[in-house]
Amino acid sequence: MMNENKRHNLEINDSQFTIRHSCIPKLRFPEFRDAGPWEVKRLGEVGPVSMCKRVMKAQTAPTGDVPFYKIGTFGNQADAYISRELYDEFKSKHPFPKKGDILISAAGTIGRTVVFDGKPAYFQDSNIVWIANDEKIASNKFLNFAYQMVEWQTDDNTISRLYNENLRSIKIPLPSFPEQQKIADCLSSLGDLIRAEESRLEALQAHKKGLMQQLFPREGETTPHRRFPEFRDAGPWEVKKVGEIFRVTRGNVLATSLISDNVSVKTPYPVYSSQTKNNGLLGYYSDFLYEDSITWTTDGANAGDVKFRKGKFYCTNVCGVLINEEGYANTFVAELLNSVTRKHVSYVGNPKLMNGVMAQIEIPLPTIEEQQKIADCLSSLDGLIQAKSERIDALKQHKKGLMQQLFPQEAG
Repeated sequence: MMNENKRHNLEINDSQFTIRHSCIPKLRFPEFRDAGPWEVKRLGEVGPVSMCKRVMKAQTAPTGDVPFYKIGTFGNQADAYISRELYDEFKSKHPFPKKGDILISAAGTIGRTVVFDGKPAYFQDSNIVWIANDEKIASNKFLNFAYQMVEWQTDDNTISRLYNENLRSIKIPLPSFPEQQKIADCLSSLGDLIRAEESRLEALQAHKKGLMQQLFPREGETTPHRRFPEFRDAGPWEVKKVGEIFRVTRGNVLATSLISDNVSVKTPYPVYSSQTKNNGLLGYYSDFLYEDSITWTTDGANAGDVKFRKGKFYCTNVCGVLINEEGYANTFVAELLNSVTRKHVSYVGNPKLMNGVMAQIEIPLPTIEEQQKIADCLSSLDGLIQAKSERIDALKQHKKGLMQQLFPQEAG
C-alpha cells in the first residue's frame, strides 16, 4: 500500500524554488469529491515559455499607435509606444500571446499576472513572459488562479528575476478540465463581484469630489456655486489664515512596542500616523493627546494629507494637529484644507508641510452653521464610502480564503 504521505503530498526542490503541495484540496465541489488527488505537472509540460522580440529604446516614442509595457506597468499605463508597422512585423514573425494568455512579470514584482485582453499592445522581452498554452492540459482561466497560489521566491526570500528555466520547472497541481472550469468560474464570478463593487466605490468617490467642487468656492473666489437653501443669502465666505483660527501643533513620538493592534479597556484610544492604510490608524494606546481635532501628515510621500479626527486620540510626530474649541475643527474644514494643502508641500528632498507653512495657508470659511451643514453632508457620503471599502476588503479576504481551500495547500 502506498504510503499516505507520498500519496497525498509532493515535495519539489530545485536550484531556485522549494515548493510543497498537498495534492487534494480541503474544499471540492460535490461532483468532484471522489475524483482523487490532483495530477502535478511542470509548467514546461503545459506549454513553452515565450516572450516578445526585444524592442530597442530608439524604436519607442512617448506617443504612438501601440502601447509598450515594461516590468511594473503592464495592464495599466503604457511606458512608451511603438509604431503600428513595427508591431505588425514583430507580431507576424515572432512569438506573441493570444487573447486569454496570462502574462507573467519576470522581474520587479515577481509573478504578477495579467490576462491578455487581445488589444494591440507589446511587452518588454524577458521581463514579461507567458506560457504559450494550447489548453490541452490546463485552461488559462484556471492557470491564472493557480499562478496566484505559487510563492515566487527563493529559500532566502530574495529574487530579482524569474528565469525561464525557473518557470518551466515549477510544478502545479491540476485537476480534471471540468473541475478546473468549475473552480475558475467560481473565482471569476467572485472577481467580477469585487470589480463591480470597486466601480461603485469609484462612482461614490467621484460623486463626493464633484459635490465638493460645487459646495466649495473655486480658487480665488469666496462664494460657492451651490449652497443649501438657508444660506443662499448669507453672503461671501470670509478668508482667514489657518493660524488665525487654529492652534497649530504636532503629535509626539510613540514607540511601536507600546501600541496595541486592538482596542481594549487598557488601550482605548486610537493612534494616528502618516500611513494611508486604514485611514491612518496605527493602533491603540492607553492615553490620548487631543480631542475632536484636525491632523495632517507633515513628512513623507503623504505630506499634506488632512483628516478630521473625532473623539479622543493620540497621534505620532509625523502628524501636525489643528486645535479649535469653537467648532472650526470639523469634517468640512478638513476637506477644504485637503483640497489645497498639497500646493504648499515642499518637494525639495523629503516632501514636507511644516507647521509654519500650514499656519499661513488662507482658506475661505462660512459660518459655523453652514460649515456643519456641509460637514454632515460629506460625512454621510464618507460613511457610504467607508462601508463600500469594508465590503470590498471583506470580499477580497473571502476570495483569498476560498482559494486557499479550493487549491491544494503547502504541507506543514
